Amino acid sequence: MSRISLCTASALAVVTVAATFGCRPDEPAVTPEPPTMRRLTGAQYVNSIHDLVGDDVFVPGAIEPDQRLGGFEAVGASTTAVSPRGVEQYEDAAYDIAEQALAPERRDGIVPCTPAGTVDPECATQFVSSFGRRAWRRPLTDEQTTRLVSIAGTAAETLGDFHSGLEFAMAALLQSPDFLFRVELGEDTADGRRWTDFEMAERLSYLFWNTTPDDALLDAAAAGELTTDEGLTAQVDRLLESPRAREGLRAWFADLMHLGELDALYKDPGVFAYMSDTLGPASREETLLGFERLVFDDDADVRDLMTTRTAYVDRELAALYDVRAPARDGFAAAELPEDGLRRGLLGQASFLAGQSHPVSSSATLRGLFIREVLLCQVMPGPPAGVDTSIPPVTEVARTLRERVANHLADESCAGCHILMDPIGLGVEHFDGVGRFRATDNGAVIDASGDIDGAVFNDPVELGQAVRDHDAFVPCVVKNLARYANGAVEGGGQFESLAWLADELAADDHRLKTFLPILAGSSLFRAAGEIEPGEPEDVE
Repeated sequence: MSRISLCTASALAVVTVAATFGCRPDEPAVTPEPPTMRRLTGAQYVNSIHDLVGDDVFVPGAIEPDQRLGGFEAVGASTTAVSPRGVEQYEDAAYDIAEQALAPERRDGIVPCTPAGTVDPECATQFVSSFGRRAWRRPLTDEQTTRLVSIAGTAAETLGDFHSGLEFAMAALLQSPDFLFRVELGEDTADGRRWTDFEMAERLSYLFWNTTPDDALLDAAAAGELTTDEGLTAQVDRLLESPRAREGLRAWFADLMHLGELDALYKDPGVFAYMSDTLGPASREETLLGFERLVFDDDADVRDLMTTRTAYVDRELAALYDVRAPARDGFAAAELPEDGLRRGLLGQASFLAGQSHPVSSSATLRGLFIREVLLCQVMPGPPAGVDTSIPPVTEVARTLRERVANHLADESCAGCHILMDPIGLGVEHFDGVGRFRATDNGAVIDASGDIDGAVFNDPVELGQAVRDHDAFVPCVVKNLARYANGAVEGGGQFESLAWLADELAADDHRLKTFLPILAGSSLFRAAGEIEPGEPEDVE
């Protein structure tokens, strides 16, 4: 039996379970943040459309740009609206998608009935009810259904074709806020506020699959099963065992690691001979394959991301890392040399190239990333008007460490940079695209330092220090919770986050085992109070 039903609190109240079940301490009480409407991210929009009408339908991918907040585009989606230009683009996309979806060669898989004539309200109602439930992730009201059937009928009569009329109803569904936004407002119960069954279906599906709920999840919501421990357990197990969970969790990790930015990776090819147009996408895939293997195939300790010697490389990355390509085409696992200095995330091009300048490495960017993304430590921004550039190479200051030392002599810079630069220098053996080097401008590189008291001498020891840092595991949990809830945590959730971090540690830091615990926690299941002035309904 799953620990969702035995060892976690219900959505609304802490339940004490007999010690004979081997349970750990109960989750502390949670005060959730107020609900927000989350706009679908660009990836969620594309994924949802494809699940609704088929993978072969062309979907515009970047109608409204995603904004990063709290480290995630998934959190930024809670604060972004739709611009006037975006409204027009969503409308154009909705009609284009509807036309493709209802073309003769595809419509039979979408329309559940055969029309009796040009105008057939009964068949139109079946379509609007079935497609609308999947698109809006909940059943439509009678009023909404009637309105959309009327739109379809009027258009069909005008155009002289039933399916052409349905295009207008489908387009209306796909440009509605009920589709473009995740409408999760919660409901009051005798024990407090919780997400409704259909809101839970939405939350689960976008967390585990990064797309709209399937019929099985919506059926479970309709049966009232997702607000029970047993029903939630069954669906979480099903979602996590599906191959689609790999894509869903990859989406979280890609968002966390800023991997989407690698599509636009640019380095000066005159400086870096290994730079190419495909390096960014290849390095992103390496990182995601390694994450996927660790979580799903090995069910291993998430901290091993920092220290693993296994790299997933294609021929381009194999050349960059100076290892033998394990496959002629595509990606495959390669073991990095035991006596080498490349290990884990800090040895991957996605991090090394992504956190560098176009013509040089960057101790500041790399140190800042380790602090903020991997350890969840907030770094202050530079004061206004301060020159943040590193001094140029001179005969007495050839390495980046020597030039940073001059930079840190400036009191206006040292206060912040002393927290980042010495850590970033720990991976200075890798240049701006991630190629290993022993020297910098002819001088031997010194990669030693310390991070919050943990001394390291090279990139391998730095990766081990991050792995063992007290903040690393709590940061993983915090980042998962932010992504799942689409919000930066408030003070009423700190104790629950600490409890979840203990739960992850108690299960040998295995994410696949931990994810059902997160999904069954009050932190994920309980809804906050709606703030005054917020809408109770969306039409």
